[in-house]
Amino acid sequence: MKVCLVTGASSGIGMATALGLLRAGHTVYGAARRVHKMEAIRAAGGRALQMDARVHADLDQAVDTVVAEQGRIDVLVNNAGTVLHGAIEDVPLSQARDQFEVNLFAPARLVQLVLPHMRAQRSGTIVNVSSIGGEIALPLGSWYYAAKHALEAFSDTLRMEVGPFGINVVIIQPGIIKTEFEDQTAAQLREFSGNGAYRHMAEAMAQSSETGLSEGSDTDVVAQAIRQAIESDRPETRYAVGWMADKLLELNRTLPDREFDELVTRKIR
Repeated sequence: MKVCLVTGASSGIGMATALGLLRAGHTVYGAARRVHKMEAIRAAGGRALQMDARVHADLDQAVDTVVAEQGRIDVLVNNAGTVLHGAIEDVPLSQARDQFEVNLFAPARLVQLVLPHMRAQRSGTIVNVSSIGGEIALPLGSWYYAAKHALEAFSDTLRMEVGPFGINVVIIQPGIIKTEFEDQTAAQLREFSGNGAYRHMAEAMAQSSETGLSEGSDTDVVAQAIRQAIESDRPETRYAVGWMADKLLELNRTLPDREFDELVTRKIR
């Protein structure tokens, strides 16, 4: 059984992953800002750590705690993240920088912290939870997609660097998943782009987001893929999981750019 640190574990994919790994018999530390929302992890036999991805001292403390209590760390699941919607022209760059701080630099710092231990063990698995947005891009979400594209490039380089030390690097690409992650989408679209040149597009997307994700996949689908990767001796480098993931990625990989643009913007023009 493996010693695992799962970030963003207070809800959604992170919570489902932590609980799934606990049921499988692994030792699990869940980390999140909202530590009071991780009672289910404690009840299942895991540990709940307070961690704000923007505070590097919290990242240091989380890894130090795991290693001090267990003597090793076998798995890092970088799942914590935020999403930001609005036209490129409208979104303040301070908000854009925050996207990269949470979605790229915090995972990168945790990777730096766990690698000395994994190299000493000659084993370990780093799971970076990206998105189908790590390959595709849609309107009014540029900074989120840019950060996820960056996370995937980071992961690809990391995989080549640490492979000789027996360390696996895995990218998870969820499709449309039913979580609270997108709850603020409509509000963000209207706040940043609801009154300017992009207002018609923003309102169309806001209304679409408010219809809910009734056709999305449950978080357990992603959690199962993460567990499969962790328990495999030779995991895949990428796991595309959840509703529409394979279909949208295939369309993006095969259609000419302008045809893909037309397909994904047709309903919001």
